[in-house]
Amino acid sequence: MNSPVESILECRGVSRHYGALAAVDGIDLAISAGETVGIGGPNGAGKTTFFDLISGLTAVSGGQILYNGKTITGVSPHQLFHQGMARTFQVTDGFGSLTVMQNMLASIINGGGAERPGLFITRKHRDLACAVLADYGLLNSADDLVSDLPALDRKKLMVATAVVHKPQILLLDEPVGGLAPSEVDAFIELILGLRKTGITIVFIEHVMRFLLAVADRALIMHQGKLIYDGAPKGIAADETVKSVYLGSAADAMGAH
Repeated sequence: MNSPVESILECRGVSRHYGALAAVDGIDLAISAGETVGIGGPNGAGKTTFFDLISGLTAVSGGQILYNGKTITGVSPHQLFHQGMARTFQVTDGFGSLTVMQNMLASIINGGGAERPGLFITRKHRDLACAVLADYGLLNSADDLVSDLPALDRKKLMVATAVVHKPQILLLDEPVGGLAPSEVDAFIELILGLRKTGITIVFIEHVMRFLLAVADRALIMHQGKLIYDGAPKGIAADETVKSVYLGSAADAMGAH
């Protein structure tokens, strides 16, 4: 009999309390390697706090988080990054006073695993930076200041600097927030392309069109708890989700 496939990320009764408030309240979750999981829910549901717990920015109040079968409770964010866990944030400014190329090189020289390139920028580093920028449609903007980039390009750069070291798992916090519909379409194509590399992607997003288009599994949080875990297409029909989150928007979702 074959042994069961081990989850790349597992949460066992994970919680985070602030006084009497349970921002995250007993989350049990297992994510397999290669899955793309979208997390939705109303503001204040605990989604970003949950990400902070997974990525080591905030200490858990209770429970256990495992990454590749090993507990990571108390492991620092930079240590998790070097173990293959990358994360982006809602704010997508980057180093605004530096160019796109300089931002990419700053990521590369900080390393991302066994290889630690150090402080010297070599031709190898520049070639890698050019290749990744080309993949994300940013090579023509390499000499532009990040502060001058449009929102879509800043978000593309954010992902590019996160995946340049080929992490095992990528956590994205509201990746298409603030984008126009056509820009959301462009970002959908970007993430669908990234999925094909086999990377595990977990993202938080309020834009349901994006979640439905790229996730193969959806989670909905409310008041720190998971109230839905299943196929994205089932969200609109779930009565609990409709009552606390989607409301009349569920009917529009179901029509597509």
